[in-house]
Amino acid sequence: MLEERNSDQTTSVRDSEAFFAPLRGHLRLLDEFLVAQVNEFEPAVRDLVRYTFAHRGKRLRPALLFYAGWTDGLPSADLVRAAAVVELVHLATLIHDDILDEAALRHNSLTVAAKYGQHPAVLLGDALFAQALKLASEFSTTEVCRLVSVATRQVCSGEICQTFDRDNASLSLEQYFRIIRLKTAELFEVSCRLGAGLISPDAGYIDACALYGRHLGVAYQIFDDISDFSGDEASIGKTLGTDLASGKFTLPTLLYLRRLAPAEATTLAAALVKREITPVRLAALMTDAGVPAECFTVFYAEVDKAEAAIAAYSATPAVGRLLELSGYVRERISGLNFT
Repeated sequence: MLEERNSDQTTSVRDSEAFFAPLRGHLRLLDEFLVAQVNEFEPAVRDLVRYTFAHRGKRLRPALLFYAGWTDGLPSADLVRAAAVVELVHLATLIHDDILDEAALRHNSLTVAAKYGQHPAVLLGDALFAQALKLASEFSTTEVCRLVSVATRQVCSGEICQTFDRDNASLSLEQYFRIIRLKTAELFEVSCRLGAGLISPDAGYIDACALYGRHLGVAYQIFDDISDFSGDEASIGKTLGTDLASGKFTLPTLLYLRRLAPAEATTLAAALVKREITPVRLAALMTDAGVPAECFTVFYAEVDKAEAAIAAYSATPAVGRLLELSGYVRERISGLNFT
C-alpha cells in the first residue's frame, strides 16, 4: 500500500526553487524587510543578525502565510510584516534548538552557537523573539500581537516539555503528538491564521486554514524526526542524529519500541539512554521491523487531514496554493532513505 501511494503521489522531488517560484516577489519583499530590521539592533549584534538571516531555510512558515493570504499581485505591507514576524520567531527557536541539541550545522552552515558561542546565541534568540513581538505590536489591531505571543509561548512550552521528557522511553504517543503540536505545528497554524485573517473576514475560512496549518505542521515534524535517522546531512542541511544523541524519543523510536516484547523493549530503552546504540544501527533495526512504512502512514494521514480541512474552499486561489504546498511536503518525504 505504501509503495503504491509513493508511486502515485511522489514520483519525484520537485526542485524547491521552481516550486516557490510564485512566491519570488513575496520572498524578495520579505528579504528586503528583514534586511532593514538589522539596523534595529545594537551595532555589536548586527553581524549575528545578518548571519542568521543569511542562513535560513525554505521559509515554509512565510510561504504558508503568503499562500493562506494569496491575492493577485504582490502582497500588502501587512502580509510582509506578518511574514517577518513568524520568520523571526522561527529563527529564534532554531537558534535555541541548536544549542539544546549541540548541533554544529544548520542549513549547511555553522549554527549561530557553533560560530559565535552558546551564550551570545541564547541572547540573540531572545532578541529575535523580542523584535518579532515589537513588529506584531505595530499592526492596527492587537489581535496579531496576541496570536503571535500565544504561539511563541506554546512553541517554547513544547520545547520545555520535550526537554523534561529526554531519556523517557515510556513517553506515550499521545504525549509525543502533544509536544510536536506545540513546538512545530503551533507556528504553522498561526502562520495560516494570520495570512487568512489579513485578507478575509470569513471566520470559517480562517479557522479552516489554521487547522490545515496545524496538521501540516505535525506532518512536517514527523518528516523531520524521520530524517534524523535516514537523511543525508548535505541534502537535509543540518546535523543529523541529534535526537538520539540528546535523548529524544521521537516517532520512529517510539513505534519500534512498541513492536518489541516488553523485556526486549526494556533492554533497548536502557541501551538508548546509555547512548550504546548509534542512529545507523537503530535505523537498520527499525527498517527490518517495518517501522518506516508505519511512520510514512502516520505522516500521510496528517497531510490528508490538512487537505481535508480546507476542502470546502478548494475553488479559491489561496487554497489552491495551499494544496500545492502540502503536495510539496508530501514529496519531501520521498527523498528519505528509510524504507
